[in-house]
Amino acid sequence: MPSPTTIWRATILTLFPEMFPGPLGVSLAGRALSSGLWALEARDIRDSATDRHRSVDDTPAGGGPGMVLRADVLAAAIDAADTASEVARHRPRLLMSPRGRPLTQSQVAELAAGPGPLIVCGRFEGIDERVIGARGLEEVSIGDYVLSGGELAAMVLIDACVRLLPGVMGKQESGTDESFSEGLLEYPQYTRPQTFEGQPIPEILLSGDHARVAAWRRAESEALTRARRPDLWAARPNQAPSPKSRQNRPKNTTDG
Repeated sequence: MPSPTTIWRATILTLFPEMFPGPLGVSLAGRALSSGLWALEARDIRDSATDRHRSVDDTPAGGGPGMVLRADVLAAAIDAADTASEVARHRPRLLMSPRGRPLTQSQVAELAAGPGPLIVCGRFEGIDERVIGARGLEEVSIGDYVLSGGELAAMVLIDACVRLLPGVMGKQESGTDESFSEGLLEYPQYTRPQTFEGQPIPEILLSGDHARVAAWRRAESEALTRARRPDLWAARPNQAPSPKSRQNRPKNTTDG
């Protein structure tokens, strides 16, 4: 078991600390949390408010609907979390945001190999832009859609990281032989019964020939990636976009 100073630790800054651990407290992540393979700390941003109402937000400068998290309160919450952590200076500070850089498996692996992140969960119309730069927050998105707050997005990121930590998964291959590990979608999986509603398991998977099985799985991964994610396929070294993606590409444009 890792020592308390080396354990992977996720610190969450949120207005709703009661949402945690939530799904992270069950199944694979939950067992690992109970076993001490990683740690989770949810801190209430309101604890850094300075007035008796514990105010954390105010109206947007320039007008508009909704409310914005104040820079001074959030900065104080980040500073307090860093003061309480022994690895604060070495951990990434993330802000879950739909305008952030899309989360990828390679970034997940990088985060899992570090000490664990401090994650800010926004609410309302967002947070004051000044605190993003002042506290070095990296904006991260889990998709092109908007949630009520950053808490669910933070759980997605943490779950993706925790499953890669040493000792969490039963077989280490489970973390390397899956979708996105090599820029490809995962091949189809089958198990008993051998025939389901007239559909048999592909014969090659029952052949016992490991080389042929590996080649079949690789070919299936490549075919699925070309068909479903031409963007991933085109991003692989020495791969051209699929015919469909080339056909749909706007004319007279340049790559930035």
